[in-house]
Amino acid sequence: MLHAIIMAGGSGTRFWPASRRAMPKQLLPLAGPRSMLQGTCDRISTITDAERTLVVTSMDLVQPIVDQLPELPAENVIGEPSRRDTAPCVGLAAVLVHANDPDAVMLVCPSDHVIEQQDRFAEAIGRAEAVLKQHPDAIVTFGIQPSYPAESFGYIQQGERIEGHEAFTVERFREKPDAKTAREYVDAGNFLWNSGIFVWRADAILDALKTHEPEMYARLQTIAASIGKDDYDEVLKREFKAIEGKSIDYAVLERHEKVIVVAAPFDWDDVGSWQAVSRLHPHDAHGNAAVGSHIGIDSGNCIIHASPGHTIVTIDAQDLIVVQTADATLVAPRSSEERVREVVAELNRREMTPLM
Repeated sequence: MLHAIIMAGGSGTRFWPASRRAMPKQLLPLAGPRSMLQGTCDRISTITDAERTLVVTSMDLVQPIVDQLPELPAENVIGEPSRRDTAPCVGLAAVLVHANDPDAVMLVCPSDHVIEQQDRFAEAIGRAEAVLKQHPDAIVTFGIQPSYPAESFGYIQQGERIEGHEAFTVERFREKPDAKTAREYVDAGNFLWNSGIFVWRADAILDALKTHEPEMYARLQTIAASIGKDDYDEVLKREFKAIEGKSIDYAVLERHEKVIVVAAPFDWDDVGSWQAVSRLHPHDAHGNAAVGSHIGIDSGNCIIHASPGHTIVTIDAQDLIVVQTADATLVAPRSSEERVREVVAELNRREMTPLM
């Protein structure tokens, strides 16, 4: 059966000051009335049930997530004892799922993507499951047809078509490119954006970790052996902390022999920075995208995010990001959005913990 794994441990530093340690971006309503995480759960609920949905997050976010997702059993929100990137996150989820369902198929997805077309999303997952029936040892990922030469996404280079399926072998994964390279990828016609969404059998991903990350696999097996025992929490904390943190892309996907990409039929946005607000919300006549109340006088191409009950006014402002919260305000050129994370580092240096 299909089990859904939602990775929800990110800190979302590029969305400061709206995003904080105790309320990271996946818990914020950045793309609609519900939080990013709630939207992800809503989407998944159309293809599997709550009992087979796990959310893996940091230990300090377990209770806020339980509060946001009352439809999930509380024990399905899994707290990682330490931050260790996506490969250990996936591995932990795999041993937990495999312990209850040795034939489990896992849908793994981040908590902060926007996919509006739920029927097309379900269709894509069905395509991946069909591939796995014929290729049970494969790792299936989803590629998004590029709509512009994005520099902020990774790319997947398609190889040969898989007979009988709307899927292709993966020739190579490519890192985030510069503008010239991104244009070359789009013009080539055989490159897709890397969505970071995967489907695989639980036993297949564990076998892949055994091959490519034997030390990580050994510690995960120690955790697996303790499931249901009195010392499980102690073993989980000890073994998980000892795992070297790596992304699942680096640990497995870029090294695995059998990776297949499904060209996804849905629109997608990974909401990686404040620029996403401009893509996800309507613009006024001058190109301003606002969440909350905004009055613009001779202002254009701005991204505005105001807290409820507050109005932001801009005069002669061009190409700015303006974000207001109860205790902090950010004003920055749109071209400097990548530097927002530097603010969090500076707050940490100054020990301004309440603002983090």
